[in-house]
Amino acid sequence: MAPPPETLTAERILEATEEVLRRHGPAKATVVDVARALGVSHGTVYRHFRTKAALREAVTKRWLDRTSDALSVIAAEDGDPESRLRDWLAALFAAKRRKAGDDPELFATYSVLAEENTEAVGAHIADLTGQLAQIIEAGAGAGTFTTADPAATARAVFQATGRFHDPCYAREWEEPGAEEDFAAMLELLLRGLRAAG
Repeated sequence: MAPPPETLTAERILEATEEVLRRHGPAKATVVDVARALGVSHGTVYRHFRTKAALREAVTKRWLDRTSDALSVIAAEDGDPESRLRDWLAALFAAKRRKAGDDPELFATYSVLAEENTEAVGAHIADLTGQLAQIIEAGAGAGTFTTADPAATARAVFQATGRFHDPCYAREWEEPGAEEDFAAMLELLLRGLRAAG
């Protein structure tokens, strides 16, 4: 006797959608393809996600949340704020490089989806700058960093480090010297945070 079919959840649909996007790309992937991969009707998929756009937005959010969730652990640590900031920025750069290098087709697909889903991207950036603000505020409280406005400083740090996490720079991440450039930027940034006033 065959085991009962697995319950169709939003998570299973998102996993299948990722696979369909990987195989077909964003221009050709359809809800029918996702339903076929799950062995259900496309109407069943629409019961979980009302539109194709909603499904694509959920996949984008899921992809972005993986990075946010991993970084939030570093942001919440109790350790030295300077080490936490260094670790957080290094982890962000490493995560983006890994996504771009390990599966370039899927990375290109998500870059297209991110452009379609500016609300999800905006929420992701707000989450990341909030994590940075948490670290910078801890540093200000400990006397490690000098800043009058941790939230504004966090936004500035995020923007200043864009070359090492913004997907538009992905081609540069594997170029010779990228690690050294990141290290130099990080040291300059930390010196500025220590001396800011």
